[in-house]
Amino acid sequence: MNIDGLTRIGNLVPAGGCFGGVDLEFNLALVFMVRNHTYNLMGQPITQKQKSLGFAYHRPNPQSVLRVFCFPYAGSGIIAYRNWAAGLPLDIEVCPIQLPGRGHRIRQPLFTECSALVTALENDVKAYADKPFVFFGHSMGALLAFEVARRLGSREGPLHLFVSGRSAPQIPRRHKRKLSDLPDGELLQELRRLDGTPSQILARPEMVKEMLPVLRADFSVVESYSYQATPPLTCPISAYAGSEDAIIKQDVEAWSRQTTSTFSFTAFPGGHFFIQTSQRLLLEVLRRELSRYTRQNDRDALPPPYDGQG
Repeated sequence: MNIDGLTRIGNLVPAGGCFGGVDLEFNLALVFMVRNHTYNLMGQPITQKQKSLGFAYHRPNPQSVLRVFCFPYAGSGIIAYRNWAAGLPLDIEVCPIQLPGRGHRIRQPLFTECSALVTALENDVKAYADKPFVFFGHSMGALLAFEVARRLGSREGPLHLFVSGRSAPQIPRRHKRKLSDLPDGELLQELRRLDGTPSQILARPEMVKEMLPVLRADFSVVESYSYQATPPLTCPISAYAGSEDAIIKQDVEAWSRQTTSTFSFTAFPGGHFFIQTSQRLLLEVLRRELSRYTRQNDRDALPPPYDGQG
């Protein structure tokens, strides 16, 4: 499948579905395309550095003064954030993270354990930490962003942590059922019950064959997570959630206990995947929150990027 084929798929499949919706369709199509190619979705050659790291979709922006690392949700990839660069100012560089086992990293093994994945992501981020940055993560991505921020610490970590569609990490999982262990048929039934994965995907055996290992691995990452209490972060945290999501509001607001700095909570119209269905509103709010790091007077007060010395 070529890039034109990906575009046609994007016009056919509705956005905003569970585990990626159109993003998952694009991501799975990209799996087929990059097995024998070394180009990203923009048709640009993937550099050797990008091949080994998670940033093949990253488009360097010399005008930017701030980088936004975007952590994906379960079953998704870099395409979840494909429109963000166009929706944010030129002085902000969007840097979506591609997890191993999908997209241009299809030849790398999938991670099934959270701590190991966090270690890999920590190293990826450090390789691109040459300018001030913030983290944004949705659902599973929020958990990963939080743990990478904790690993990096106050000196090397993000200026701000944005978490979306996820209960605070210290809140025990309310649903103990392990989706990663379900037989294929039961897992597909669960996906249909969640009513987010487009029927076009579930009706195509070749897509299901590619989809299930990625989903199982990501579910295993989340299910393997064990919260360990440590001193809270020193950067601000902003928590976002869909007003119709099943996640309890108080569980999202509990993110406030993970920082000694400021905390804010914002609800958006929509369910768990409001970041797709309410994307324009989300980017407007995010733009306002990021302006504190891009205004000249505020930038002058920021510490320089950590150079690894001392």
